[in-house]
Formats: sequence, C-alpha cells, structure tokens
Amino acid sequence: MTLLLDQKVALITGAAAGIGEGVARLFAQEGAHVFVLDRNAAGAEAVAAAIRSQGGSAAAFACDVCRAETIQAAVDQALARFGRIDILINNAGIYPRRAFLDMTEQEWDEMQDVNLKGVFRCSKLVIPHMVERRSGKVVNISSVTFFKGMQNLSHYVAAKGGVIGFTRSVAREMGPYNVFVNCITPGAIEVETEKLVATPEQMAAIVAQQSLQRRLNPLDVARACLFLSSHLSDGITGQTLNVDGGLVMY
Repeated sequence: MTLLLDQKVALITGAAAGIGEGVARLFAQEGAHVFVLDRNAAGAEAVAAAIRSQGGSAAAFACDVCRAETIQAAVDQALARFGRIDILINNAGIYPRRAFLDMTEQEWDEMQDVNLKGVFRCSKLVIPHMVERRSGKVVNISSVTFFKGMQNLSHYVAAKGGVIGFTRSVAREMGPYNVFVNCITPGAIEVETEKLVATPEQMAAIVAQQSLQRRLNPLDVARACLFLSSHLSDGITGQTLNVDGGLVMY
C-alpha cells in the first residue's frame, strides 16, 4: 500500500497532546518524518517516543511559538537532517475564556501572540524554504467559533478569524511557487484540556446541534490535515475546511 506522506518532512506545532498529537501520529503512520513541536517538552518527547516505538520517524523539540528562536532550532534541525520541509501544520494555540468586559489588554495581546502571531512566526521561518524548492503544504488550524461567534471568547474568535484571513492572503502569494496554504476550522473536539473549560452538559448540548450525533476526536481533524498535506489536495489552496460534525454549514 502506498503511503500518502512517504518520506515527507512535517513540522507540527502544539503536538504534545490533542489535535497536534493526533496529526503527528497519523502522519508518521503515513510515512512522514515528524517533528513534534510543543512548549511542553516532556509531552512532546513522549509523543515522539511513542511514534518511534511503533516504527515511525519522530523527533521532539521544546518550541514556544511566541519565541522565534525556539522555532528556528527545529527548522534548522529538519533542514540539516533532510534538506527540506514539506509540510507545516500550524496548530499551537490557547483557549482561555474571558468575558469581554472583564478582559485585560494583556489577555487580548497574549491570545493574539500565540494564536495568530504564532502562525505568522512559524510560516515566516518555514515558507521561504518551500518557495526555494517550489514545493510545500501549509495547514493552519483555526476554529468553527469564527463562524458562530462565541461569548467569552472575543479574543480567541478574533485571532482565529485572523488565521483564516492570513491563510487566504498567503495562499494568493505562494501559489506561483507551488506552495499550498489551507485552513481547517475544527468544532468541538474531545481532548483532555476540554475539561478545564467546559462541562459534560455543555459539550452534550453542542453535539445535539451537530448533524453527526457523536463527539469528534483528534483523528477526525488529523485526517483532514492528511488530505490537505498530501497530493490528494493538489488542486486546493486558500480554502477553509470545516471539521465540526455538521454544526455549521456555509
């Protein structure tokens, strides 16, 4: 069976848990050399070690998307080992809730720095190498909350909307270089950190609004990332793919 990402080199941010971990594991199964980036160094190494124990290729890096030098270290290592970066998954993000009237400017700025400027930083360091080779796939992780609007998340929704706008503009610029830039807007994905921000009753209420009456999991998003990172999506760029069980249709 042909592997969809055979020998491809992939950098995945926020990959120590949740969606990022799901992407890293699936990409490795499909033959990619995976670089697991996360500011949780121990978590990143645990994911990379698990991938290697199953015969996959993975390396972990302590990476904070707010600090360009930590991203650069992973980029340099990927280029030193393989001479290229084929795929970038911009997944790292934070999700603190705060009512707008209670929100501080510092809280607003931190959200933009991680969830939007982090995408800029990683893309700025990786895409030039893709342009040089005239080849590359970038997938940015936004959120379905941009389409719905969500209370207590104005800073988050603004950042995730910015990711969609960034995706579209950069896709226009990178098209002539055969570099594809797309976006995924996940819905309510069942991850461990969910317990910190929502109750089971709140999550059940979201599922009740979905067309698919089940919880979505990281693998659902990972499969969409796989599609957008492989040759199967070679006619697609600048697009936003909604993975939310049919919660929102647009």
